Amino acid sequence: MWETKATRTGENSHGVAEHPPMIDMEGFDAEPLRELLAKYRGQAGTLIPLLQGTQEIYGFLPDPAMAIIAAELDQPLSALYGVATFYAQFRLVPRGKHVVRICHGTACHVSGAPLVSLEVGRHLGIEDGENTEDMLFTLENVACLGACGMAPVMMINDRTYGKLTADSAVKSIKEFRTSLAPEGDGNGSQPAAEPEEDE
Repeated sequence: MWETKATRTGENSHGVAEHPPMIDMEGFDAEPLRELLAKYRGQAGTLIPLLQGTQEIYGFLPDPAMAIIAAELDQPLSALYGVATFYAQFRLVPRGKHVVRICHGTACHVSGAPLVSLEVGRHLGIEDGENTEDMLFTLENVACLGACGMAPVMMINDRTYGKLTADSAVKSIKEFRTSLAPEGDGNGSQPAAEPEEDE
């Protein structure tokens, strides 16, 4: 357990009650975070860079990391969560291995993005901001993907799909999933060719 005044008493050094007062550190690899903290130690205005660096290390902002940063900065844990929830760039839960982004900018919205999102979410069994149970996909509705001429637009990782309908979007995700096995990696690799049958 990373022991600080906050973890021992349920209050930070400012006397503000913390939530949660106890953070389970078991299994958490804090070494990369300690190196990050050492890099910024003694500098002012480091909260945002520390959160960004932490997310880069772990893929999201784990509770143990947030507790360690709060202790290092002598800040209320609630203040860190306030910042993390204010900025859209930060994630408090892990992302799936592959991120499906659906554009909801004006061009995409009027071209059918709401229906695309609805059907993609229905196909994956999740809503905006959620992960599939197997952690393979995360679904995100975003403000703009910068491809208005292809509206409505969807991206899976760095692969762009344009001029979509609800059906073609779902089909694209099915094809992407197929490309993941046995040899595809979902980032441009193609599925292995089917063996030809003997005549």
